This record gives sequence, C-alpha cells and structure tokens, in this order.
Amino acid sequence: MKFYAITRADGGVEIMQTECDPAECVAKWAPEHRAEITGEIREIARSEVPTDRTFRNAWKADLTVDMPKAREIHRDTLRALRAPKLAALDVEYQIADERGDAAAKAAVAVRKQALRDVTDDPAINAATTPAALKRVIQAALLEPHQ
Repeated sequence: MKFYAITRADGGVEIMQTECDPAECVAKWAPEHRAEITGEIREIARSEVPTDRTFRNAWKADLTVDMPKAREIHRDTLRALRAPKLAALDVEYQIADERGDAAAKAAVAVRKQALRDVTDDPAINAATTPAALKRVIQAALLEPHQ
C-alpha cells in the first residue's frame, strides 16, 4: 500500500492510501472533488502521514500545519463548544427577566460575555504550534451548565 499527498487548490492536502496509480484513482473521483486538486500528487512514506488530525484542514503540501488556518479552525471549535452554553444562559436570562431579578440578569450577562470573548483570547494568536493551540481553552468553556 502506498501513500500520496495530493495538494488541493486551496493549498490544503488530501492523503490517499492506494495500490493503484494515484492519477487513475483521482480520475475516478466525483467531478467536484477532482476540481479541488491542483495536480500535485507526491508519494510519501507512511511515517510522514500526520497522526494528529485536529487541524487536518490546515495541512500544507509539506504536511506541516498552516497556523493561521489552524487558529481559525480552533476558533470554530471554540464557537461550537460555547453554543450550548450560550443557549442555556439565554434561558437563565429569560427566567431572571420574567422574575424581574436585575442582579441575576447582570450575572448571566457577565457569563455570556466571557463566552463571547473566548475566540478573542490572545493565547490563540500567540500559539506557535498545533499542540500549544490545542491547549488554549478558556475557563468559561470548562464551567458546567448551571
């Protein structure tokens, strides 16, 4: 079995494992997938295939991680993690509003703002490696739903 790195038009990379000629395999792909390929197909060793797929859509042709793309992927992950927490806080806020509890509404507003701010953490831009970036997760996301 051979491995190939296939560069996409967006600069990303697909990894293909096959025993057939890679150009013949790509020719069998759906037209919309073939259109994404720039034509660069190179054989790689199995040991070159990244084992951590967290930032797979940020892989470059040399199989390193494009950190600006990885940061955006990480921000999208943080957004997905915060969505259910924001939804739960919306309910808490509505309940506090119905009760006329201004202090509870203010407390919920502070927690919601902390969640909105998770994608603006300077540590995201400061991370220089994928491992460092993966470690950036704010306390607001680690709190259980109240």
